[in-house]
Amino acid sequence: MTAPETKTAPATKLDQLCINTLRTLAIDMVQKAESGHPGTPMGAAPTAYCLWQRYLSYDPHAPAWPNRDRFVLSPGHACALLYGLLFLCDVQPGSGDDAPGSLGKPVTLDEIKSFRQLGSRCTGHPEHGWTTGVETTTGPLGQGVATSVGMAIAQAWLAATYNRPGFSLFDHKVYALASDGDMMEGVSAEAASLAGHLQLANLCWIYDSNHISIEGATGITFTEDVGARFEAYGWRVLHVQDANAIEQLSACLNTFVTAPSLPTLIVVQSHIGYGAPHKQDTKEAHGEALGEEEVRLAKEFYGWDPDAKFLVPDAVPTHFQAQFGQRGADAHAAWKTLFKKYQAQYPDLALQIAHMQASMLPEGWDAALPNFEANAKGVSTRDAAGKVLNAIAKQVPWVLGGAADLAPSTKTTLSFDFAGVFEPGSLADSGEPARADARGYAGRNFHFGIREHAMCAAVSGMALAGLRPFGAGFLIFTDYARGAMRLAAMMGLPVNYVWTHDSIALGEDGPTHQPIEQLASLRAMPGMVVLRPADANETVEAWRIAMQTSDCPTSLVLSRQALPTLDRTQYASAAGVAQGAYVLADCEGGRPDVLLLATGSEVALCITAFEQLKKDGVRARVVSMPSWELFERQDAAYQESVLPDAVQARVSVEAGSGLGWERYVGRHGAILDMHSFGMSAPGKDVMAHFGFDAAHVVRAAQEQLHRHTAKS
Repeated sequence: MTAPETKTAPATKLDQLCINTLRTLAIDMVQKAESGHPGTPMGAAPTAYCLWQRYLSYDPHAPAWPNRDRFVLSPGHACALLYGLLFLCDVQPGSGDDAPGSLGKPVTLDEIKSFRQLGSRCTGHPEHGWTTGVETTTGPLGQGVATSVGMAIAQAWLAATYNRPGFSLFDHKVYALASDGDMMEGVSAEAASLAGHLQLANLCWIYDSNHISIEGATGITFTEDVGARFEAYGWRVLHVQDANAIEQLSACLNTFVTAPSLPTLIVVQSHIGYGAPHKQDTKEAHGEALGEEEVRLAKEFYGWDPDAKFLVPDAVPTHFQAQFGQRGADAHAAWKTLFKKYQAQYPDLALQIAHMQASMLPEGWDAALPNFEANAKGVSTRDAAGKVLNAIAKQVPWVLGGAADLAPSTKTTLSFDFAGVFEPGSLADSGEPARADARGYAGRNFHFGIREHAMCAAVSGMALAGLRPFGAGFLIFTDYARGAMRLAAMMGLPVNYVWTHDSIALGEDGPTHQPIEQLASLRAMPGMVVLRPADANETVEAWRIAMQTSDCPTSLVLSRQALPTLDRTQYASAAGVAQGAYVLADCEGGRPDVLLLATGSEVALCITAFEQLKKDGVRARVVSMPSWELFERQDAAYQESVLPDAVQARVSVEAGSGLGWERYVGRHGAILDMHSFGMSAPGKDVMAHFGFDAAHVVRAAQEQLHRHTAKS
């Protein structure tokens, strides 16, 4: 539908001055850097101005205020527009409780002038935690809008869980500016489908439809009716025919704010470049500066001094401060007053909110963690992890999440009676307290559907709101979620991923479902902590580490098949997991002759081999290495105590790609790994077929001893 009629005031000369300041700042940024994308900031400036100046509830001096509206710039290549807004609106890190360490530093005029240069806060795409006011890192198209769905989920859950009659602590909106490219990416379709199903009425995407992509007009590849598609998803769709007509956009935003019912898509027709129908600039699509002549023409078109660079008329920041700034400051002050009253009436709930915002865990959060008795038959680490997760979630109310349609297999259902399921029809807007058996938006189990990529983007959005979310699936399907996981690692978000069916031992589903290279690829990702526990008690410790980690995501990599629960009176304590690698079993007195290194299910093979080697008179050591990342953080003395340089006879065992193991076994060590995809058969048969049994470990150890004895 077209924009509804409204009495919103049309743009004034001062409005237009602000819009053109945003445009010319973007032009000058890109021109000086000789790099970047000026066209979308020029065309979308009226849209962004209208949203920020007239609607966004955001205190520029307290950008961590929990009830602020969120703005996500999904086409990160248009970041010059966002930097202009952050500068003109004087967004600052704040102080005290409003200034956690992850807010980064503010955008100044000097930073704008150093756009895309080394060390600048005005990076080539927006980076959360580096630049104050950037709500999430964007750049890979589709990621921003998908993450915004998680932000909207978080608001709905917070409102349903913590709002009380007379205390609407959480009623903020989530806005995302999207581009043609965002609409083409699959992750945005997954996320939009999920948002429509969940009826997230607090979510508004503004689609800047400018019909240009890198290869030219979008008509060469993208001819669908986007509005009709979103209506089919269950969204309300509104249309604005000209981005310059900000009164039409205001009418649409009024509808979204005053009549929430469904997620809203506002399709705004814009013209890349000058923002005028007859001035299109194809250089934007290639990330090029306009060139001096085109810069002069553009500025003249805007009525700007063509010789002025980085010009900011005094009236512009003053105007932003008088509306955007004052509105946000007043709303924040009112919220703080309300929260003080809330603390007096609901101290326990207020303490939970404070803990969330400070990334703190409540006292006694790990008091009920299970301890698993030694058992040769054992239990799968996915089953053990499910028990641990439930023990944690009972104590930490903001632990929540789900799987990509695989919860029965990943064992990630929160099964206690007050967990509930997150779904439409909640108490979020009623102001009533959530019942113990409440479902709806107060529920903590999520059905993400078969949408691995959107799931991982959504849990990032939830983490950005202070929640401790988890997302689960089979390890093989991390291939579908890589983009969102990578950005979570880049942002240092405390997301917990639960990846099960971790090796060829999953069996009959065959090579399409048996991960080979996935574990190595996760280890290759900077900022990702990977934990592949060897038994149930290592799984307890892995979850303990994951929950105490607040500055990066963790991937728990778990088995489908049962693994022996080791006798910790005979072998070392599972607490060694905290160091990433530890001596699990060792020879008596003196230095070992051979080291057996493994993770996960293959540790049990090394234990069996260790016992056989001991009978044969071979001095062996078994090292469990559940997390390479954590081991690399240990000091040199600890690493030497586990992997002594003097012992060069080494064997590593892992039922996946061996890439990276040479770091620990050396050039001439034995790496028992996979060199092909798997096969379809019962798991034990597959493992035996590829040589993952104790006999092969013993043989490799003996060959290593022979090699190094011969050399000496």
